[in-house]
Amino acid sequence: MSDGVTGLPPEQAEARPARVNWWAELRGLIGMLLAVLVFHSLLAKPFYIPSMSMMPNLLVGDRLVGSKYPYGWSWVSPSFHVLPRSSVRLFPATPQYGDIVIVVPRGSNEDYIKRVVALPGDRIAVVHGQIILNGRPVPQVVEAPLDLPVDANEPCDPTDFPGLRFRDAMGRQFCELPILRETLPNGATYRIIDHEQQPLDDYAEVTVPAGHVFLMGDNRDHSADSREPLALKGLGGPVPLADVGGRAEFVTVSLDGSETWNPATWWHALRHGRGGTSLRAEQGLPQFVPAS
Repeated sequence: MSDGVTGLPPEQAEARPARVNWWAELRGLIGMLLAVLVFHSLLAKPFYIPSMSMMPNLLVGDRLVGSKYPYGWSWVSPSFHVLPRSSVRLFPATPQYGDIVIVVPRGSNEDYIKRVVALPGDRIAVVHGQIILNGRPVPQVVEAPLDLPVDANEPCDPTDFPGLRFRDAMGRQFCELPILRETLPNGATYRIIDHEQQPLDDYAEVTVPAGHVFLMGDNRDHSADSREPLALKGLGGPVPLADVGGRAEFVTVSLDGSETWNPATWWHALRHGRGGTSLRAEQGLPQFVPAS
């Protein structure tokens, strides 16, 4: 006896594979992509560090997670910066001294990562590399140098770090980075590098407008930040908070630049010990009460 619909025996008719519902598959894929975009736009997003401007706290090759919600949401929050630039912010909040933030400079769609060193209403200047905040120097204390291993991502180029590259008794190469510990008014404390005299070591006093922050890189001699004009790929002074897209939270993984597309090379390229490193400033004793 055959099946009245297919003309096949019942046992063969039942064995035929069901047709793929391509529309349902497509809807599922679109839904997954939308969920990822929403997560990246509203909650958290991974970032890659391509420059040395935040050394010694962030290295070229670091991957990190940035949270999107601490300061509210604005045009910069959605992934790929698909919205037009605007000053509107939803649920706005102000960063704290010492926060590391992700910012998109005016006239650019590129993400920068810098540290908040002055808040709305603050007066800030830089004199011989030292921040003067509301008329008072921000304390800087000399710490022991950091011997950073030389690798493809951190080559310790003599042009950038003259005289700082050395070889130990085992033949390994290091970059001996001079370290200062800087402490902001709320007690936020972190390491910086300032090893040579250069034009950005001096910056005339400005008052940070309402709804703005002043940002600097921790590698003070190699950072295009609020001290640098927009025309030179800096931030051009205080930055509108609507251009700040989130706060850096922690390093997920760090690679030394020797990796290839072959996954077998990734373990060898891994900088062991950097994964899980918090990017929140350490908390010391408050230094002084800033001017209101």
